[in-house]
Amino acid sequence: MSDIQLFHLSNGTANELSSQAAKLEKQLQGLIETNMPTFLGVRFLASEYATGKTHRGRIDSLGIDENGCPVIIEYKRHSNENVINQGLFYLDWLLDHQAEFRWLVMEKLGKDVAEQIEWAGTRLLCIAADFTRYDQHSVQQIPRNIELIRYKLFGDDLLLLELVNAQSVPDATAAKPAAAAVVSEVDKPKPTGKDKSLEEQLALATSEIRELYAQTTSFMTAFGDDVQEKRLKLYTAFRRLKNFACVIAYPNRLLITLKLDPASVVLEEGFSRDVSQVGHWGTGDLELTLYRLADLERAKPLIERSYAEG
Repeated sequence: MSDIQLFHLSNGTANELSSQAAKLEKQLQGLIETNMPTFLGVRFLASEYATGKTHRGRIDSLGIDENGCPVIIEYKRHSNENVINQGLFYLDWLLDHQAEFRWLVMEKLGKDVAEQIEWAGTRLLCIAADFTRYDQHSVQQIPRNIELIRYKLFGDDLLLLELVNAQSVPDATAAKPAAAAVVSEVDKPKPTGKDKSLEEQLALATSEIRELYAQTTSFMTAFGDDVQEKRLKLYTAFRRLKNFACVIAYPNRLLITLKLDPASVVLEEGFSRDVSQVGHWGTGDLELTLYRLADLERAKPLIERSYAEG
């Protein structure tokens, strides 16, 4: 059970707000789908997506996240409904029908987005009023990218989303139910075109940059248990429910993109810049350039702020 309590403060007096589940699953689904980018950093693609005559199912919501990873979202009003097994059934279907999903993305968001799908990061989000301890334990045993998100409604105008548990694997396409798969260097997806992968950039980097990368990622993961680190083809994303930072490696420097308004930051030439109107890898409009550990110390307050505001 969730131990989160919400209070309304008035004239020094605190009154606890009572929470409730959605009256109908469809009510919750409609609310999430309408505000999917705001709540989850996911672009909405389809609702009640039919999986065909063989599987005879309907995926509650389909989307693609800000890192280009396919996302399945399943909703349940109560904790006693088996949302995880149902979601895993659809997750396997999606990984077996990549061409169909790619066509859907192309139709909704265009060819460029469809060509950049990160299948290794395919995710299942289960949203329910609560989860049992058995749910949380079982997720840790399943080699898939699964996130359990608890919701609570407070009156008509407040919604709480809480990340209860998350399991992450290097490559969702390589994971097998029988055993957790360890992705080899050969199996890792390579970016198309002239862009070098994150692994290739780190291999070319100086020892100082590799140490800087290690220190930077360690700093971000230390924020709390709610931080998820996801290595993608071209960068590493750090998120809670949504990205708050991305790290891009080059042989002689690191770039960090943050979800901060550049107008709220004093920009320093050679260190920070506004990339809201510039094409770039990762998410966020503020870009920081790090050459040495001293630059990381300068960046830490901004990274912490992006985490807190995200």
